[in-house]
Amino acid sequence: MNIFSTIAIMVNNNQMSGADMLLTFLPLIIVVIFFYFFIIRPQKKQEKKDAQMRENLEIGDEVITNGGIVGIVFSIKDDTVVIETGGDRSKIRVKKWAIAKVETIKDE
Repeated sequence: MNIFSTIAIMVNNNQMSGADMLLTFLPLIIVVIFFYFFIIRPQKKQEKKDAQMRENLEIGDEVITNGGIVGIVFSIKDDTVVIETGGDRSKIRVKKWAIAKVETIKDE
C-alpha cells in the first residue's frame, strides 16, 4: 500500500483533519516552491536575456557559437546569421539560436 492510497483511506474515513493534510503535503509544497525560485525562474531570466542578445545582433559583431566557432557577423536574416571566420575569411551560415555569446563591447 502506498502513501497516497493510505491518505485517501484516511480522508474517506474522516480520520484526517485539514491541518493534518496540510502538514502531510507541506514538504511537497516547499520542494515545488524551491524548484520555482532556484531553478525555473533563473532559467527563464537567462532565456530572455539570450533572446534579447540574439535580437540585438548587428553586422560586425564578434560572436561565439555553441560549437565554439568564433567569427564576425557578415549578414543577418530572419533566423540565420552568416559569420566570417579565420584568416581566409570563410563564411558559415548558422541559426540564430546557435549564437552563444557576443564578444563585441558596445558603448551605451
